[in-house]
Parts: sequence; C-alpha cells; structure tokens
Amino acid sequence: MAKTSNRDSYKKILSSLQTHNKWFENSIPLIASENIPSPAVKEALLSDFGNRYAEGWPGERVYAGCIYIDEVEFECMALAKKLFKAEFADVRPISGVVANLAIYSAFTNPGDIMIAPSIPAGGHISHGKKEHSGTAGLVHGLDVEFYPFDAEEMTIDVDKTKDKIEELKKAGRLPKMAMFGGSLFLFPHPVKELADFMKSHNIYINYDAAHVAGLIAGGRFQDPLREGADSMTMSTHKTLFGPQGGLVLASAQYGEAIKKATFPGLTSSHHIHHMAAKAITFTEALEFGKDYAKQVIKNAKILAEALSENGFKVLGERRGFTESHQIAVNVLDYSDGGKVEADLEKANIIVNRQLIPGDIKAGRNYFHPGGIRLGVAEITRLGMKGSEMKEIASFIKKIVIDKKDPKKMISTIKKFRKDYQKVHYCFDNKLGAYEYVKLR
Repeated sequence: MAKTSNRDSYKKILSSLQTHNKWFENSIPLIASENIPSPAVKEALLSDFGNRYAEGWPGERVYAGCIYIDEVEFECMALAKKLFKAEFADVRPISGVVANLAIYSAFTNPGDIMIAPSIPAGGHISHGKKEHSGTAGLVHGLDVEFYPFDAEEMTIDVDKTKDKIEELKKAGRLPKMAMFGGSLFLFPHPVKELADFMKSHNIYINYDAAHVAGLIAGGRFQDPLREGADSMTMSTHKTLFGPQGGLVLASAQYGEAIKKATFPGLTSSHHIHHMAAKAITFTEALEFGKDYAKQVIKNAKILAEALSENGFKVLGERRGFTESHQIAVNVLDYSDGGKVEADLEKANIIVNRQLIPGDIKAGRNYFHPGGIRLGVAEITRLGMKGSEMKEIASFIKKIVIDKKDPKKMISTIKKFRKDYQKVHYCFDNKLGAYEYVKLR
C-alpha cells in the first residue's frame, strides 16, 4: 500500500474544504444551531487578530501589542450592551458552553443544586447531569434537577415547578441556580411567571439564549433581563448570525464575578478574531436585526403549518407550532429521527434528529429518537420567505412520507437553491454566502 505524502494530505484537506462549500451551495441548511455569517464577519475571522494573545480585560492586558485589539473589544462590549440593553457584557467566552461555565463558576459551588430543563424537554447538554456527561454535572459538579414539563404546551410547567422547588427545600435540596433556555426551544420560557418566586428563595436565575439570542435582540421572543433573569448566556452563531463564540450579559452587580470566572478561570486567549467578528455581528444585528427576527418567526410558522398540512405531526400545534426559529416534528409514523435525518441528507436537506418528550420512557435514544428538529435561521438569511418554506415542506414530504429516492431529489434541490446564494441583513454582500476564499 502506497504511503500518503504530506503534500497529498495537504491537498486532500483543502479539497474537502472546497467540496464542503460547494455542497452547502446546493443544499437546504435547516440545522437550528447554525447560520451563515456575512462577508465582513468572515474578513474579521481571517485577520491577524487570530494570531495574537490578549489575556485579561481590555486596558489591563498581560501582553503588549493590544492597542487595536483593545479598541475593538471596548467597542464590542459597548455594542453588546446596546443590542441587549444590558449593564454588563463579557465578550470573551469562546462558546455558549464556556459562557454557561462562567456563570456556574461565578455563582455556584460543586455540589450545589441547579434546576434546568431535561434534554428530551429541550435542555442543552451543558445543563446536564454528570451521569449523562453534561457540562454542569461533569465539569462543575452541580447536582441537576429537572423542571416539570408540559408536553402539550411545550414549555416548563409553572405550578408544578413551584411545587417541586418547595419539595426540594423541605428535603434540604433547595436549588442555588435556575437555568432557563435550551436547545429545543419553540416558545418563551416562563421567566416572568417564576422569577419573583425563585428570588424569594434566593435562587440565582440564568437564561441560556444560545438559540434565540437574535430573536431577543430583534424584540420578537422574550426579554429575559427585564423579566427577572440575573444574567443571560448565549452562543453567537445561531439566530444571532455571527461567528462561533459565546457572550455573557448581566446586571452590573455581577460583573466582577463573571470577569474573574472568564479570566483567569476559564480562558487564556479568547479567540480575538472571533471577538472582532462578534463586534461586526452586533452592528449588523442593531441595523437589521428587527426585520430579520420578524422574518425568521414568520418563516418558521409557515414551514410548520405547511409540514402539518402535508401530514406531519408537528409539535406545539395547540400554540401555533412555534414562536422561534425552530420546528419539532414527530416522525415515528414513518421511521425514526436518525433514519429521517440520513435520508434527507442524501437529498441535500440538512436537519438533525431530536429527542422529543416521551422518547426516554419509550426506550428511544439520541441515535434513533422520535423526532427531527428544523431551523429557519440560515435559509432566512439567504433571503427565503413564505413561498420557499412551502416548497421545502413539499420536498421533505416527498422523501419522508412518499419515500421518493432522495438522490433523485438532488437536482430539484440544486435548482431551488440557485437564486439564494447571497447573505442578506448585512451591510455588504459582495461575496457569495458559501463562496470559497482561496488564499494560496
């Protein structure tokens, strides 16, 4: 067997990068946790900031050479505070998980109790128990209790949550922290309805806005910091259409504790090129975010309704299916979420399988769950609207319900995508959304 040379590997890697871009040019990207950044954000990611260190707070660095990095980071923090009407912003966390860890580290100790959504009820793995390898339990040592969940309403049950917290208090297990937000996130969480009750028990409240940050910024979902949350964490690359990264927002009184948790607690270099790209994203969200958020929710509702009309069991029907960028579909009548995900991918329709309420009790697991999750954040940024949502629903029906050969759908999908190759809701879109930038 011939050895692969270093140059062969070099060429193979670069070829795979280009092929990936071409694939996404001709696909329908419906992963709810992804989006497409603007050309200006990509420019920041390619900048020399990515080769530098800037440990610490701007103006208080451990390294020299940070004059312009500090300028950008001060601007980034100011823009984040303006966008979310927050008193304090730490733009250094390198992911949503690290943002959550900063909050855990600042306001809890290992062994403390946290109440959070379970994964089948929409919670994220960063909120999870140690036995599930969840970040909260495995990394920070929190003991995690789950909210009671109303599967009809697809949200946290307020009255049962109050009862559970009282029961935990009697058992000497009063939560130190309450985590709202999640990964499967169709409707606003009842922060306002539970905040006063939780604060009367000295429970610190964090809201994980990773999925819905762009909708919150656009004034279209809920307003956690005004509804009673002490802090809000997020990733910056979902409905907030920036680079991969994290952000923590809070009342000013919590700023020093969060700063120390982020550095030196959790980060050294904080991916400075991503910080610069976040700053650009915040300008775009301030300028275009209201229109974008409005269209995202409109598109999600139209896609959900079209899927329902095509015969799918779309969750949340009682409440109009969704108020976010997400749609959740029970596909057990046709297969399971893992098989449906794979079949759709063969047709260049990219979705993800999803645990839904009832899966764990029925013995289903993440590899073969009962549902799929769809998100419209990226296709909305490509300029798609209501008529395109209806077409996408028909494509999914042909593959999942009608059992059409997925590979025979590829040419149809490519034709459909032909007119949607630019990023919208940004200042400059000269570069194609998936255009490969070759520097060699």
